[in-house]
Amino acid sequence: MTVPNSRRAATAFGVACVAALSLVASAAAATPEAALDDALARSPITNPARNVILFIGDGMGVSTVTATRILAGQRAGVDGASYDLAFDQMPYGGLVRTYSTDALVTDSANGASAITTGHRTINGGIGVDGGARRGVCDPSRNVPTFAQRAKRELGKAVGVVSTAAVTDASPAAFFAHVPDRNWQSDADLPPAAREAGCVDIAAQLIGAPEDQRPDLVLGGGLSFFRPATAGGRRQDGQDLTAAWAARPGSVFVSDRDGLAAAVAAGQDVLGLFADVHIPHELNRPTTAPQIPTLEEMTRAAIARLAAEPQGYVLLIEAAHIDKAHHAGLINAALTEAIEFSKAVAVAREMTDPADTLILVTADHSHGLVLNGGGRGDDVLGLIKGPTGAPRLAADGRPLPILTYATGPGGPRDGEGRPSLEGVDVTAPDHVRQAGVLSPSAAHAGEDVPAYAQGPGAYLVTGSMDQPYLFQVMRHALRLPAKAP
Repeated sequence: MTVPNSRRAATAFGVACVAALSLVASAAAATPEAALDDALARSPITNPARNVILFIGDGMGVSTVTATRILAGQRAGVDGASYDLAFDQMPYGGLVRTYSTDALVTDSANGASAITTGHRTINGGIGVDGGARRGVCDPSRNVPTFAQRAKRELGKAVGVVSTAAVTDASPAAFFAHVPDRNWQSDADLPPAAREAGCVDIAAQLIGAPEDQRPDLVLGGGLSFFRPATAGGRRQDGQDLTAAWAARPGSVFVSDRDGLAAAVAAGQDVLGLFADVHIPHELNRPTTAPQIPTLEEMTRAAIARLAAEPQGYVLLIEAAHIDKAHHAGLINAALTEAIEFSKAVAVAREMTDPADTLILVTADHSHGLVLNGGGRGDDVLGLIKGPTGAPRLAADGRPLPILTYATGPGGPRDGEGRPSLEGVDVTAPDHVRQAGVLSPSAAHAGEDVPAYAQGPGAYLVTGSMDQPYLFQVMRHALRLPAKAP
């Protein structure tokens, strides 16, 4: 379905909020023969794209996709292994190689920047080229982002949506340039960086030139925009939310109702719904019900941007897949990935593949392992034997279907794995077992998946280097190879 105008789109958003619509792809119904017929009938869409929507599932490697697919199917009451997530149904895809200029395993800053600028950089660098040094202010290393070019050269509107602080690494990669991802407010800037002329990420967002500034920003991170005197982190005394709202046609909102009103009015909107990150979806409905879901923010963003005369580019990030993985919270991580699939489903529903490229990928993977299990076993549970009792590993203890390579669930010095007897391993707060103890589960360096539909989607195929995805989006919009 194509959204024809802002009024209709805003109405659709409001109805969806009231109804709390959840769109999840259904179980895969096509036979292999039917799938082949569909592939043979497929025609590449080669015309220019009017809109581009980039989805980043932070930390969503192949094993996470597989586990999410199974869990989503099981929660829907169908077979999980053959279930389709929303992006499973997209016609094109491939594998993306991830690494940084200084490491085999990338962080989110380089991973997202490689996609949004076409330049691989150092871990920790955002919107800078590969010659940057961590924490060293050098504006000559700044490179334009895909969103900045699309707005400046083509007049496209720009949107950023995340469940993290909007100053976090992945969302910041759409608009910011820093050699250290931690420079989220002025309080985080070293004196040398300030003296050299570098500006924090929040200030860059608000102070960007009119032809580069985003039109819509939704997520967390309020504390990075507010002065310390008002409960924020800023030391310069500025209230950047007020600076945003002072511009004609712009509004700052902090809850679901404010977002709906801003979309209905067609305003440029800064929506910051948490001091830092939006709570995990397992917690959000009870701890912060006024905060919109990722699905709702996606619907709001598309509804608001659909009326833009020159089209739009939009980044949507599911940040908590990664953040929950780091903590070993497998239930939370996979629940966030299911929410991500819902957001992709909304985008597919609200746009027309004839004019909108949707690209779904990840910035990096995580060390999650699927160890076994029966087709009907709860993927969050234990591997079972023929009698239905847990199957015992060589150490005489049950083995979860899913474990981490590293993380806080690893064995302590001189201790083996816990027995898990009497432990509800499916509980939201259960920290999943890991092979090696570490304070935080580590990223993994294997390839991540990419899925695509719409103009230029046929170029997403085979084994791809991460900066290549920038080139696909650039070509889809017909941006010149070099920025002017």
